[in-house]
Amino acid sequence: MSANGGFEPKIIAFLCNWCSYAGADKAGGMQKPYPPNVHIIRVMCSGRVDPHFILSAFAQGADGVLILACHPGDCHYKEGNCRALQRHRLLSLVLQQFGIVSARCRMDYVSAGEGEKFRRIITEMVEVLRKREALPE
Repeated sequence: MSANGGFEPKIIAFLCNWCSYAGADKAGGMQKPYPPNVHIIRVMCSGRVDPHFILSAFAQGADGVLILACHPGDCHYKEGNCRALQRHRLLSLVLQQFGIVSARCRMDYVSAGEGEKFRRIITEMVEVLRKREALPE
């Protein structure tokens, strides 16, 4: 809950070291505000985000999970972001079986120079989760 009594979601974000984490740093350097609801976990590659990490985040009370990867073709580990996308698609089906709507687990691409895109994704995710009453269970 926020100070005004509204719901404030907790978001766990897995960011690849080479692109998305640098994009988050760029967003901070722009000094444009975005919601502080996100807890960032830096991983060397989005392809190393184990589905267990995401299930664990939800089990420990996260309202949403973000996986932010390098753009297709820009992965420093060649195919890590493609692997992350495949896992995300499969994980979405598993989460639905647990009653977790797909809007609560999002994957997107952010490069090192896309600080504004990082800010937009965080803001969108927070807005979607704040309207959680509108999300089907």
